[in-house]
Amino acid sequence: MGRIRRFLRLVALAASLLLCLPLHLLWRAFGRSSPWPRRFLALAARSVGARVKVAGKPVASDLFLIANHVSWVDILALGGATGTAFVSHDGVARWPVIGWLAAQNNTLFVSRERRGALAAQIEALRDAMAGHQPLAIFPEGTTGDGRALLPFKPALLAVLLPPPRNVLIQPVHIDYGLAAPDIAWHGNEPAGSNMKRLLERRGRLDVTLRFLEPFDPTRCGDRKVIAAIAREHIVASIAMHLPPSAPHDGTV
Repeated sequence: MGRIRRFLRLVALAASLLLCLPLHLLWRAFGRSSPWPRRFLALAARSVGARVKVAGKPVASDLFLIANHVSWVDILALGGATGTAFVSHDGVARWPVIGWLAAQNNTLFVSRERRGALAAQIEALRDAMAGHQPLAIFPEGTTGDGRALLPFKPALLAVLLPPPRNVLIQPVHIDYGLAAPDIAWHGNEPAGSNMKRLLERRGRLDVTLRFLEPFDPTRCGDRKVIAAIAREHIVASIAMHLPPSAPHDGTV
């Protein structure tokens, strides 16, 4: 049955792409802002079994999202719900098909290894923020287990001091509840193995996007303060919504 579920979900993913991609390219050909990447991400989330619920109130516009990172499903769920673009490591740009699709949603690719490139990356991030598409970053720099929050890497948050335009930061807790250990992509698990495991998983995957209290970055002293405030909000939400049966090791 697992293979059948995987096949059916891949067929649904392909159908979502075939529906949205031609329309997206048509919008782009006429120089129009395309709504189709967001619609594709929402359909893709449903295709892999995710059912996304929004808790809290997303800021309507001029938004910079800071979220915890558990799975590749995070991108489908958060992108489909908000239309946000993402900051991602440049290795994704080289992935066949996926890298090109990510670029269609204005993903900003940054290097983890080129330390001297930080200034250029911040400048590219400023350029990306010049538009009014929301932008999201996962400052842990990798995926966690959904129950604990890794330390935040604040380097790219320097773009918010000062921000290139008026913008609010909104922390987001991506909450998979009891399913988190089953679907989390962390440790040394290969991407293909994680995707196979998730696509073969029984039942639906409930995802709650918890939009937390937004704050103004201009009131923060430096990027480390921004990271600390966002992290505190997400840590508090994780502690509040941790399933009763889940162990708490105090590392959040």
